[in-house]
Amino acid sequence: MSEIQEYHKLPVLAECAKKMRVGVWVITVLVLILVGAMRSPYKIPLPEGVDFSMLPEVHAALNTLVAACLLAALMAIIRKSVSWHKRFMTAALVLSGLFLLSYVAYHFTTMETLFGDADGSGIVDDAEKEKVGAIRTFYLTLLFSHIVAAAVSFPMILFTFVHAWTNDFEKHKKLARKTFPLWFYVAVTGPICYYLLKGYY
Repeated sequence: MSEIQEYHKLPVLAECAKKMRVGVWVITVLVLILVGAMRSPYKIPLPEGVDFSMLPEVHAALNTLVAACLLAALMAIIRKSVSWHKRFMTAALVLSGLFLLSYVAYHFTTMETLFGDADGSGIVDDAEKEKVGAIRTFYLTLLFSHIVAAAVSFPMILFTFVHAWTNDFEKHKKLARKTFPLWFYVAVTGPICYYLLKGYY
């Protein structure tokens, strides 16, 4: 009997799933509130000697690792190796969690870096916009799509996890087909946005 057949024989934990679904919505709302709050111009001052300037590079590295784990997980399930699929997906979830915590910490304490803001004034004036040209439009479009995909995929990722955790593998498989490309897109475009913005940090 294959691993997949063995897992499909496990009973669906319906009551557990119901409670976890409530948790997903609570976490989603809290995260959205946090992300909105961190856009405030008022930042939490860091203690003397503490420097978060390296975090954007860390975020890019974490997203790259997430993308690698997602691809590895996909290959594992194609080969019907549920155990390796679970390992890689768990790693992707943990790395994404670390990214989220670090990302929120960075933006609660550091002013946002703007593409094209060569003098670091916090404003991209007409001369700076003209200098960077169409690449700024490309960056902003990519960033917008990244943010939208991240917001949409966040609860989907958690619900996909809930379906797997509670042995509802039919729902897990159905939702995973929609969640995977979104999550992978977020993981890949994150580092691209970082490298485009890198010269302005």
